[in-house]
Amino acid sequence: MKFHQAEALILSVTDLQEADRIVEFLTRDLGKRRGVARGAKRRYSRFAGELQPLARARIEWFEKERRDLVRISAVELSRAPKALTADLESILLGAYLAEQGAVFAQEGEPAELLFRLLDTTVEELERGADRDLAARYVETWVLRLAGIFPAPSECPECARPLRGGAALAASGEALLCQTCGGAAATQVSAGAIELLRRIARESLRQLAERPPERIALGEVASIAGRVRRHFLQHELKSYVVLERTLASLKESR
Repeated sequence: MKFHQAEALILSVTDLQEADRIVEFLTRDLGKRRGVARGAKRRYSRFAGELQPLARARIEWFEKERRDLVRISAVELSRAPKALTADLESILLGAYLAEQGAVFAQEGEPAELLFRLLDTTVEELERGADRDLAARYVETWVLRLAGIFPAPSECPECARPLRGGAALAASGEALLCQTCGGAAATQVSAGAIELLRRIARESLRQLAERPPERIALGEVASIAGRVRRHFLQHELKSYVVLERTLASLKESR
């Protein structure tokens, strides 16, 4: 049985039997792990208050060969995600960001870039970053790191620069020029293309200093969703809940 300890981001926490919980967490060097926190559901558990999605913590665990679940022995919280527990919208956003990490991270493979993306995004949200901008930044970069987000630079069919706008292929696999896109493609504005280029080269804090138009944020959300659904063949549960809840809250106001 091997002992490990590492700085980690907690991705999800689910109940197991009467007193235990399964914790999914992301580390820089060892990728994603899933482990059992014994007695975590008990009132006076040593894990009480530590197991929060997107919290950063020092986690110690024991790993046994041919076992899918590790045994978590200690969790020491180093940053609570206060900005993601302030209200319902924040909680749903936190679940959405964490599920992206859980779905796209690989077990046993280094995840330095994904870890840093989620970690710095939580820090910027703690500083008051716009939630919509943070969501677009993460979902776009998660797909880029997975190697499936289409480049917003030039048309892969004719090599024409995508400066004046583009067309998202019906499959969601490519951003084409408006000529090559055809009738079945979805038109993408020049503003959305510029935002995608900025996301690729600027930090979230830099983006916030010159905020994009809301309409461009909406387009980027649609593009990222189309690409993600094409790759996964389904939508993330947390995203569905987030969108339905936001729509319901908007109607009630």
